[in-house]
Amino acid sequence: MKVGCTMLFSLDSGVQVLSADEIDADTERAVCFTGHRESSIIPYGNNPLYRNITVRTVQLMLFRYIDMAIEQGHRDFISGLAIGTDLWAAKYVLSKKHSDSRVRLIGVMPYIRHAERFSPSYKELLAEVERNADQLLTTNTDADVVYGKHRGTANTSPELYKVRNYFMVDHAASVISFFNECSFKSGTFQTLNYAVREGRKIRRFGLDDVYALIDECGPDIESIRRKLTFMENVFEQPY
Repeated sequence: MKVGCTMLFSLDSGVQVLSADEIDADTERAVCFTGHRESSIIPYGNNPLYRNITVRTVQLMLFRYIDMAIEQGHRDFISGLAIGTDLWAAKYVLSKKHSDSRVRLIGVMPYIRHAERFSPSYKELLAEVERNADQLLTTNTDADVVYGKHRGTANTSPELYKVRNYFMVDHAASVISFFNECSFKSGTFQTLNYAVREGRKIRRFGLDDVYALIDECGPDIESIRRKLTFMENVFEQPY
């Protein structure tokens, strides 16, 4: 399918999807996200009873990083619309638009059918994000393509997510990431490596940081929220 011949629309929200080369972002001040899915979050103490507080602390730390980026003048935020980090970040960026009209969200999907296996709750979140994003893009405009690990198979490609991830890095000055040190085979690790090679500013946190917060504050979400408020702005650091 060629761009300009047929318009593309999201299968989840019905919003028109543009080719990625139509991106409208201030690359010098843009921030993109990369991070793990919710299923990759190991609860504090490996105790299932702490799963909710662990997930919520990950989200609050992610939100604090976004706040710090905005405090430092970043206004364009690029999300890959994946389950977990990407969609949590996208939803929070949309909430910031209410108090700062300069904040913009750009959603970049790897291909049109990328959300076919999302849970109903994540499909609902995705549709909300798509309807309210300033731009909705895809890095592959073939409406029939799907992810597949074997090259040469009809209508499949093993590079779809990698292309999307690298595109986001190419159009951002900084990367906010939720990354666990042991996840060396993940797409997040691959994306961070590319960002390092391209000289992007990386601001990341992992489960060790989350566990440390829970150690200090206990399983009290309001205490954790207050503690994060006083966190030093990582975007003020020169490296």
